[in-house]
Amino acid sequence: MTKITSLYVYKVISQASPGVETRDLLEDLGLDPDGAINPAHLIASADYYDFFETLADRDPEGLGLPWRIGASMRTEEYGAFGLAWKSAPSLRDSFWRSERYGRVLGSAETYHLEESGGKLFFCLEKAGDGRAGMLLSNEASMAAVDVICREVTTADFQPLSVHFKHSPRGPVAAYEAHFGCPVHFDSGRDALQVSAAQVDAPNRVGDETIARFFDQHLEEQLASLSADDALEPQVRRAVTEELSDGVPTLSRIASKLGLGTRTLQRRLSEQGHSFQSVVDMARKELARRLLRETSYSLAEVAFLTGFSEQSAFTRAFKRWAGETPRSYRLGSGKG
Repeated sequence: MTKITSLYVYKVISQASPGVETRDLLEDLGLDPDGAINPAHLIASADYYDFFETLADRDPEGLGLPWRIGASMRTEEYGAFGLAWKSAPSLRDSFWRSERYGRVLGSAETYHLEESGGKLFFCLEKAGDGRAGMLLSNEASMAAVDVICREVTTADFQPLSVHFKHSPRGPVAAYEAHFGCPVHFDSGRDALQVSAAQVDAPNRVGDETIARFFDQHLEEQLASLSADDALEPQVRRAVTEELSDGVPTLSRIASKLGLGTRTLQRRLSEQGHSFQSVVDMARKELARRLLRETSYSLAEVAFLTGFSEQSAFTRAFKRWAGETPRSYRLGSGKG
């Protein structure tokens, strides 16, 4: 199953409105209401989402709960990960560390910096079924990224826009008042749009030597993670290698990884994935890479990502990225 750091649980609790009962929710998660916070202690992401949803329903100010949580985050609370983020030379380097080391805070979410249509987006990808608690968590994650960017950079950081895949839970004006910029819903991504000037400005205490010290520590943490946590990336790579021959079957990938079909399905399900969702991620990642880094025609990119027709590829890519393959390529400078 996918997991998430228990740090987030305590941060959610800390931002509940006065008088809202929370001890029972912590105890249900097996956490000590009076214990010390340990970011390395992980809990099942599905349990976290259920907890988040229950608390938001209890809280009379539940609409703003995820934004309050994000606004309360500080880099030092993330342990070595936060210190690596803070000591990175620039926000671009901080973002790279999120992409590389984010798994030490749990296997439920990943981040990456993406250029699309001439714009830069710091994107969140999260495993899950889209339940209400997951959407709350996505909003809290974007709010947290916003506040820790402001904390570490010398730039006058302000997102150009914020994007969510889901529909608004309340008035859009309330979201825009919090983030201070346009907020777009039912988008093709969960992301902050940022400028190149912002991401390349130096961080306040950026120091490459210190950052490398924390990188070494984080590499050791990555190496200690269980093999099951690494299953989804293995499946994604295996799918990518097969796509030029069409979309591979579950049995084909299971055989390639030396697993039984049912075992692979079960282990992916335990991590919050389905085989189809991993196939979609593999096709999306490969399509973006081919459009950015090669001069293949759109028909060739469609073929290499397992589509029999360019029109089907175009529809799928627009669903994934919120724009056509041609627009994405022009934005990446390959058009």
